[in-house]
Order: sequence, then structure tokens, then C-alpha cells
Amino acid sequence: MKIERIKTDLLIIGGGTAGCYAAIIAAGIQNNPQVAAGTKILIVEKANIKRSGCLAAGVNALNAYITEGRTPKDYVEYAKKDADGIVREDLLYTISEKFNEVTAHLEKLGLVILKDKDGKYIARGNRNIKINGENIKPLLAAAVAKAPGVQVLNHVNITDFSVHDNKIDGAFGFGIENDTFYAIEAKVVIVATGGAAGLYRPNNPGFSRHKMWYPPFNTGAGYAMGIRHGAEMTTFEMRFIALRCKDTIAPTGTLAQGVGAKQVNALGEVYETKYGLSTSERVYGTVVENLEGRGPCYLKTEGISAEQEESLLKAYLNMAPSQTIRWIENGTPSKANVEIEGTEPYIVGGHTASGYWVDTKRATTIKGLYAAGDVAGGCPQKYVTGALAEGEIAAKSAVEYIRTARDCFVANAPRNDDKIDYRRHISEKEIENHVTEIEKFLGNKKGAQTAENLEEAMQLAMDAYAGGIKTGYRYSENQLNRAKKEIEIIEALTDNLSAADLQEVMYIYELKERLTVCKSVIAHLAARHETRWHSFAENLDYPEKDNIHFRKYVNSRLENGEIKIILRELTAEGQKNYEHQH
Repeated sequence: MKIERIKTDLLIIGGGTAGCYAAIIAAGIQNNPQVAAGTKILIVEKANIKRSGCLAAGVNALNAYITEGRTPKDYVEYAKKDADGIVREDLLYTISEKFNEVTAHLEKLGLVILKDKDGKYIARGNRNIKINGENIKPLLAAAVAKAPGVQVLNHVNITDFSVHDNKIDGAFGFGIENDTFYAIEAKVVIVATGGAAGLYRPNNPGFSRHKMWYPPFNTGAGYAMGIRHGAEMTTFEMRFIALRCKDTIAPTGTLAQGVGAKQVNALGEVYETKYGLSTSERVYGTVVENLEGRGPCYLKTEGISAEQEESLLKAYLNMAPSQTIRWIENGTPSKANVEIEGTEPYIVGGHTASGYWVDTKRATTIKGLYAAGDVAGGCPQKYVTGALAEGEIAAKSAVEYIRTARDCFVANAPRNDDKIDYRRHISEKEIENHVTEIEKFLGNKKGAQTAENLEEAMQLAMDAYAGGIKTGYRYSENQLNRAKKEIEIIEALTDNLSAADLQEVMYIYELKERLTVCKSVIAHLAARHETRWHSFAENLDYPEKDNIHFRKYVNSRLENGEIKIILRELTAEGQKNYEHQH
């Protein structure tokens, strides 16, 4: 492999929603010479930023917006209630105060936002507005291309951070298409790699296993790298299970909010109010109705108007065209209700609170590393605008970090241990070790196991023993212990995998990333001795909620090869600022 060293000021790992916006904001700050004139910014993306991340296929609404008559506090209360209190209010406040600002910026970039005859945005429910968002990601990519000082490396897979003394100073990765290993030195890093899909057996296994709700290319890479380097993580037990249209796995929110479709069972009974209307309760009610013999379950669309039907057909073309095609082939929504089902569990900090434990500035517990978007924890219900807002906050914090460090090391200023030492370099030995690992996979003889086989074995183990679809999302301590053993066995087999090229090497690293995240998920599920969120964390040993002992954050850190659980008290009511106490 060719080896290329790169030096940059700000490294952004992941060119999805948060990553692209972080670059745009950081580049814009350069207009102020007192802050960051000449700052070099590098985005490294596994795919291509034009069509990568959760917005790759588009979206038909912005689900987090402060509509007329509402306030940011209303949004915080909504998210807090949906998560039954296990949130960081400081993080929620800081994104909700920016929702409308980033929306206006998107419109300036060319996003089409639907408006009424008076020129006001068309609301969809209390917190959403309608958009034509098929091209939302290309618009962000185009803005990145125009931003000064921003370089993009597409098709480069980052596999590891470079961390010394709990300070990050870069990352390692390889070009999937150019046989090049990259050692990237950076003064500050933003991780924006998204959440983790593919941990559990999906609704559509085998050839169709990638037809899922969350991007199948999001493997939890950012989580895994942080876990291995001892970053503190939070709330992995609050898994996200999406309620989706059966088979197509298309979103159901457009049906529920757009045309007011109610959840009904096979008897035609509305059941949604029986179980509750939070995100997890909507899934739980559907599971119970099926288990008790009143399924299949549907969203009631029979009898909607021709105008409503037309709006649905168009809306799904913006984000899930397979659903529109299915309606055209098998009966439109006005003539037949839409069958629904829960997906497999995901770990995603944009819908639930899973991810890095960050402070209000989005700093992780590794110095110099910031997190934004789905990879950052503590702040559920972010959606698109929340990811943008978090990208902005992380970018401003990262630029400030660079400026502070510059001030510290001018004129041979004395070393302050709390500041950053730019004089550290990635060693040749570190590069050699990472290249050797890649070449080992390329040199291994092809054996009985493949990355695909082991991935399937991992998904089956998680499905059966860690609360997947097979068990109605339920699990027990004994089952989790079995899951842990199975995952450890599979992980040990990955060292002997063989790859024909770097594309296959990437598949091996993706499997290893997922296995690392699986172990953290299992540890978190075992640590929360209660059932606070039905289906999301349905603990058969502790079927009731326990506000006395577990109205807390369940955090974790890898120490000496073992996952150490840390229970943290909730931040104070209305708190708007939190800093790590190292």
C-alpha cells in the first residue's frame, strides 16, 4: 500500500448531515481573522458526500422545527417526555434554539420548503414542516465544495483514532479505491459517523437484508473507535426501534401526521391510545396486539380523500419510492390500510439518547474530540435540523479549541497541561502496525468463514438473546450472558478472515465495529435493572420502571478490556450548561 501523511487543523470524520454542516460553519468562521484565519478543514467520508449518510435518499419533512406559537422549551419538554426523562436538557436546549436558524440557512442553499398562500411554511403536526427534500444532501455537498479551506477525501474508510494520553491527534484509514493508507494528523477532530445499523437480524434477511430503516452503511464506526480508546458512552440501552410499513420499511410518520392515520388491529380497533403514544409505546402496542392474536396491525388509510392520497404518493417518492411503487401495484392507500411492523433495534443518538457522553460544547471525554449528529448521545429527537445544529455547535467549539491552543504556544509560552500540544506526531511504528493489520487480511488464506457469514451469526445471536424481533424485543439476564459469549466467540474469529481487495477489508472492519458496539449494547441492557421504555429496553427480569434507582444515565467506559458501567445522576432541571469533570 502507498502511505500518505496528511496534516490538517480540523478533521471531520463522516460527511453526512452533521459533518457537512460542521465544515460549512467552520469555514465561515474564517471570515474573522481573530478566530481562525487560514484554518485547514478536512472531511473524510467512506462513500461520497453528495449521497451519503441518513439523507442520501432524501426526506420529505423537517421533523424538528419550532412552529408558530411554540417555543424551544416546548420542544425540550416533548423530547424529555418521549424519553421518560433520561435526556440532557442542556443539549436539547442548545439544538432547539437553532432549529429555525438552520432551516433558514437550508432554504438559502436551495432547499424547497412548502409554503401556504401567505408565504408561511406548511406545518405537519406541532413540530414539523413539509419540504421537497430529495436533493437535500447534494445541496449540502455543493455548499461544502464552495466553502474556503475545505478539502474532501471521498471513499476513504477511517478505522481508528490516534490518541495519546487521552488526547486525540488524528486518525488512520485507507482509500478503498486507490490502495492508499492515510495517517492524518489533526489539531482537533469532530466525529460525525452516524449510529449503528445491522447489529440485529433485520426484517428482511438474506439478499434483502439491506432494506432497512437506518442506512446499512452506518456500522457504529465512530462509537467503536471511541469505545476502544476509553471514551465515556451513554444510554446504549435506549435502543431505537422504528415503526415502519411492512416489507418496504418506509416511514410511518407521514401517514400518522400527514393524514391522521390511526393504528388499528385486524379487528378494526384503534389500539394506539391503549398503550400510549410515545415512540416506544407505539411499537410496543403493535408487538402486543400481534402476540395476543389481534394482528396484523395497520395504519388506517382506507377512505382518505383523493387529495390526501395524491399527497402521500408524492411524499413517499421523496424518501421511500418503493412504498409508492407498492401502492401503485397492489392497491393505493385509500383502498387498503397500510400494514405496519417494528424494525430490528438500532443504536442511534438522533432518535434516542445513545452515543458519546458530551458536554454542552459537544466535547467528548477524549480531549480534542467532539461529536455531532447521531453519534452524540444524551439528546434524542434531533432529526435533520438537530444534526445540523449540533454540527454547528461542534464546529464553533472545535475552532475555539484551536484558537486557545494557538494562544498557549506562541512565543515559547510555558506548557500548560490543560492545553493542546501540537508538537506530537503520529509515529512510523503506529502507521506500520495499522498497515500490517490490513495486509494481514489481504494475505490470509481463504477459510470457511467470511465477513458475511460472521455478520449473519452476530445478527442471529443478538436477535435471539439480546432482545431482537424474534423475542418481541424482550430479553433476560441469562439471555444477555449468552449473547455476550456468542459475540466474543464471533469476534475471535475475525482475525482469521481473508480479503481479496480493500473493499472486502472494509467489510471486515465494519463487522469488527459492529461487534464492539454489540458488546456495549449488551452491557448497557444488563445494567439497567428496570423497563423504562417498552420494546426499546424490555427487561423480563425487571418488568417495572424503577425511578428510585434508575432515573439516571447509564454510562460506560472500556477499562483494561472490560466495560465498566457508570451510573450518573440526571443534570438539574432546566440546566443549560454542562462541563466534564476530568
